[in-house]
Amino acid sequence: MTLKGKTAIITGGGRDIGRACVMRLAADGANVAINYHSSSAGADSAVTEIEAAGGSAFAMQGDMTRPDDVAALVAEAVKRHGSVDVLVHVTGGLVARKTLPDLTPEFWQQVMDLNVTSLLHVVRAVLPHMNEGGSIVPIASQAARDGGGPGAIAYAASKGAVATMTRGMAKELGPRIRVNSVCPGMIDTDFHNIFTKDEVRGNVAKATPLKREGRSEEVADLVRFLASAEASFMTGTNLDINGGLLFS
Repeated sequence: MTLKGKTAIITGGGRDIGRACVMRLAADGANVAINYHSSSAGADSAVTEIEAAGGSAFAMQGDMTRPDDVAALVAEAVKRHGSVDVLVHVTGGLVARKTLPDLTPEFWQQVMDLNVTSLLHVVRAVLPHMNEGGSIVPIASQAARDGGGPGAIAYAASKGAVATMTRGMAKELGPRIRVNSVCPGMIDTDFHNIFTKDEVRGNVAKATPLKREGRSEEVADLVRFLASAEASFMTGTNLDINGGLLFS
């Protein structure tokens, strides 16, 4: 248990990749603070499972684009455990597919707030409480590398910003804190259940050297590695996990 006794905050931890990260870090011994926006069932069941296994977890609803909600989450984690060692920022999303003619400034700002500004809010709130040797792991996207699929310009641009923030934060926060992002490709989640046609998903899987979509648990394994001391000489990286669909 390389994270035993450490405290981890996972935003967007109620479903899919976020919930998988919660369960993986908890299995590694971490105390976990789970933020969720609307996935209360997944977050609450994660707490139940973790506590039944002898671990420590709590879940709190909150909108990570709202500084007050962010502050409340961090305050509760610090109240329970004194400090923070790991931040995994999963909060984000596509919102909708919109091509340029329909991409209004209001929609653009909504996507940027959800994917980028939320990260800024959470990092700023956590930093005063993060221990030396801490690790921040934002979830970026393959879209940050390739521009995303149809109607995903705003999303891709926002995830590109997350990747660039990762590099900048690594420079500013080192050597005390490491920052590495994860760039998932086609992962079997509600993201693609909602926004990607089955035919497209099948074609993408066939074009991937591993001939399948990824699983949330596989992304969580990479996050767990980056959060731990096993990745102690890694910072400023944006690591691809896409079955070989895109080489970098």
